[in-house]
Amino acid sequence: MSTITESPATVTSLALLDIPAIRAQFPILGEMIHGKPLVYLDNAATTQKPLAVIEAMNRYYLHTNANVHRGVHTLSQRATTEFENARRKVQHFINAAKPEEVIFVRGCTEAINLVASSYGTKFIKTGDEIVISYLEHHSNIVPWQMLCERTGALLKVIPMNDAGELDMAAYEALLSDRTKLVSVVHVSNALGTINPVATIIELAHRHGAVVLIDGAQAVPHTGVDVQALDADFYTFSSHKMYGPTGIGVLYGKKALLESMPPVQGGGDMILSVTFEKTTYNKLPYKLEAGTPAIAEAIGLGAAVDYLQGIGMAAIAAYEADLLAYGTEVLSQIPGVRLIGTAKEKAGVLSFVIENIHPHDIGTILDHDGLAVRAGHHCAQPVMDRLKVPATARASFAFYNTREEIDALAAGIRRVIEVFG
Repeated sequence: MSTITESPATVTSLALLDIPAIRAQFPILGEMIHGKPLVYLDNAATTQKPLAVIEAMNRYYLHTNANVHRGVHTLSQRATTEFENARRKVQHFINAAKPEEVIFVRGCTEAINLVASSYGTKFIKTGDEIVISYLEHHSNIVPWQMLCERTGALLKVIPMNDAGELDMAAYEALLSDRTKLVSVVHVSNALGTINPVATIIELAHRHGAVVLIDGAQAVPHTGVDVQALDADFYTFSSHKMYGPTGIGVLYGKKALLESMPPVQGGGDMILSVTFEKTTYNKLPYKLEAGTPAIAEAIGLGAAVDYLQGIGMAAIAAYEADLLAYGTEVLSQIPGVRLIGTAKEKAGVLSFVIENIHPHDIGTILDHDGLAVRAGHHCAQPVMDRLKVPATARASFAFYNTREEIDALAAGIRRVIEVFG
């Protein structure tokens, strides 16, 4: 099997990470599946969790467990401090201007729905236009369709080419004074395409439109600076960045968040309640009704610490090498066709094999201990545009190795042999 020639820059980037030491921090990577060592290549769906995250959540439950914000006793004060510290960690991680611009939600899906239900319902009117793209996950399509149904707004879609890249000239032509909101993905979960979000935001702002960026697949893999991007809203999920499930982040510019009415009423989002009138709390609590996911927020904070300890630049360089190596190796297997060949990509390899359904590919690979995703990846318009019903998808994290990519290639060859 041929390999990619390593440039000095590649060698340097690989040397920045101690992969055996990193893998030792993820206990699940030692699992055996059907008697074979686990090769986990489904990171775009969810990432595994390091000991630092697991231990942080355990410490909370063992030594701190109490509700936040409302108690005067020691455990409540301690829990509140840890919870709000997690918010500040996220603030610095994405370079938000203020901690109150970080709203804790259940995940990226809830964040997008919150903006659609609150900001969208208040500010989007009949005849207004919302722009999304062909590359979107269903969670960045359906909420805007629902908003359009409620308000009479129109949904416009940025087309893409056969490589899985957005047609930026077509995007610019879609924009007008009727465009009130643009919502696009930073990195495609189905293809790995990295969109030029800074340019997308700049062009939208010229027309006075507000922009939401779905960063679920970007934040785990590269540094994100929401102020440098000038994003109005930016969303992501903890579980895709080595943190726990059940929590995510909506970042919003403070003025925009202050303009948004709550979509859930309950505890902690109020200053005062009478039967005649309720006065809402200040940010961020106005948009965080009820007892939050406290342990999960602390786990997310630990994941942020863990990623920053490794370094996002080192992670991006290492994963770029994995992607280049994987692209080269899979491209050499007869019958395998890569789906999504954008010039700018993150660590996703979607592929099909002639006359073999992706579900069959995934099932046979699983028997060799290889975990990949098979299906439409909650991105059916992408599949329709590229004229494939589904793909098999291998997605990488910084704990993956070239040897695991070689194991994937061997597994794919076995799939082809089985279906001979």
